[in-house]
Amino acid sequence: MTGTVQSKLLTGWTDPATAFAALYSDAPHAFWLDAGPGARTGVSYLGAASPRSRFVTASVTEGTVTSIVPADATPPVVTQETVFEFLRRDLAGAETSSRASAAPPDGFDLGWVGWLGYELGAHTVGTPMHESRYPDAALLEIDRLIRFDHDVRTVTLVASTSTSTSTSTSTSTSTGTGRGASDSSAVVTEWFDQTTAALAAAPRVPARAAAPRASASPRWRHDETEYAALIETCLAAIHDGDAYQLCLTNEIRVPGQWHPIDTYGVLRAGSPSHHGGMLRFGDVALLSASPEQFLHVGRDRRVRTKPIKGTSPRSNKPAEDERLKVELASSDKERAENLMIVDLMRNDLGRIAELGTVAVSSLLAVESYPHVHQLVSTIEALLAPGVTVIDAIEACFPAGSMTGAPKRSAMTILDSLETGPRGVYSGAFGYIGHGGVADLAIVIRSIVLDSRGAGIGTGGGITALSNAADEIEETRIKAAALLASLGVAWPE
Repeated sequence: MTGTVQSKLLTGWTDPATAFAALYSDAPHAFWLDAGPGARTGVSYLGAASPRSRFVTASVTEGTVTSIVPADATPPVVTQETVFEFLRRDLAGAETSSRASAAPPDGFDLGWVGWLGYELGAHTVGTPMHESRYPDAALLEIDRLIRFDHDVRTVTLVASTSTSTSTSTSTSTSTGTGRGASDSSAVVTEWFDQTTAALAAAPRVPARAAAPRASASPRWRHDETEYAALIETCLAAIHDGDAYQLCLTNEIRVPGQWHPIDTYGVLRAGSPSHHGGMLRFGDVALLSASPEQFLHVGRDRRVRTKPIKGTSPRSNKPAEDERLKVELASSDKERAENLMIVDLMRNDLGRIAELGTVAVSSLLAVESYPHVHQLVSTIEALLAPGVTVIDAIEACFPAGSMTGAPKRSAMTILDSLETGPRGVYSGAFGYIGHGGVADLAIVIRSIVLDSRGAGIGTGGGITALSNAADEIEETRIKAAALLASLGVAWPE
């Protein structure tokens, strides 16, 4: 996407939930990157496909990237490449001009929003994979968005005035994809005016529907007996020296039908998080209350990852809750679990960082969320000259906190044990923008909705000190709030 980015600062504050309900509740391709309900820091972004937005999906098994324009009836364009190759070429040829007038020093000023599924690890690590029921990547091209700065309480409309002239596919004006029709400044101004009016007319408090109950009981891929046996197999592999840690996961499928907007409203109210979000792409929607940042890359080329490893439940009794927090911070097992992933992520960043810049800026900090306490560490680095944001994502994907260590060996072992795809779960979602920026969260504490029902992933890191009963309980704790958002009583 080339050309000029324009912005319009609105008067007053509108809550992102109000804005999304007013503007995009029925949009088939829409996104909301959410700093959380009542947030006083961070930035939220929301928007939908414009008449010229591309929507791109990737298939690992076929080795293809498929690009369509949702507003256009022309056939899809299919290329033989990985999604990383597609993005690398697209962003290299799609620098926007006049970015400084529209973008904050470190944020999203148009580009791509979507998810990268776990099975892309077959590309990045070279491990086996199972075929997913969902696209292995799904990304929406964003040339219009609304930015909510929760710190200074401002709402800004951002839009590009020109058409995409990306070199990432062989399309041109002759293909009929609409890529040659330019959005003039007048068209952008019209969008600014229409959006401003719609926000002014929106109700201050959007209606929130309760999530309907599921039509049948949840189905776990592995029941407790099977999962306990898998844990024992993990422990044997660790004892044999094949891995130090294995992030074993399980999947829950829940039959039923849910509206993505209503269900996300229930999820974010019960599980507020600084990296939540909702992506609605046709009949598939990702609803996330993720607390974990996979990768942030700023305009200063600093890259940051914040792996979470180490979990304890919370209590509604203050003294007991504090005891659980202290117990987590001092647990040899939980600390070791986190430190192993810190070492893995230091190694991943070291592959794309300027020599001597990889540093652990925070180690084993306790962060508290509505349902759990977590151990979180922060590793930072400066990208080496010539390394792009896509290079950084590819080098670190999938996140070490979702694989175990060493990464290749862990992923190979887990593929043989889990007997099915993780799909969107364990991957990453967020934005990859122009100007070399990105902010991606790990797909945990998340629900994927489709025409057949809902899917939830849950799991935990298995180390030599793991106990099967405790590990099973951790998966249940992590899944409980998600099932509650679907109207599923717990325990079932």
